[in-house]
Amino acid sequence: MSTYTRELVEQLLPAVWDTGFAYGMENPSAPDPDMPRAAADPAHAGTLYAHLADIHTGWTSAPLTEPERRALVMRFGLDWPQKIIARHERVAASTTSERLARGVGRIVDTLNGEPVGEPEPAA
Repeated sequence: MSTYTRELVEQLLPAVWDTGFAYGMENPSAPDPDMPRAAADPAHAGTLYAHLADIHTGWTSAPLTEPERRALVMRFGLDWPQKIIARHERVAASTTSERLARGVGRIVDTLNGEPVGEPEPAA
């Protein structure tokens, strides 16, 4: 089992809404394409697919509030900048930033099997 970080979850979140997302992903640790091929390590062969399956589980099972869900969809599903999300939601940019950070944090905690605080009730 791998440990999920905020950076990894943010990188994987677009795959929740874009089924072809994995085709465009690049592995920064991969060798240059001109280099001779080495033998593949079967122990790590399915890591990307496991992560893609896990991100869907995290999205559906993390206890996200509706504002957090909306912010995550707009940021990672629609690729909107935070400024546009804030204007669309009619909130301050800092509120959008907080919603995104809390939402990603809840998904990270869910995927890592850590206790996740219940979302605050909507006012």
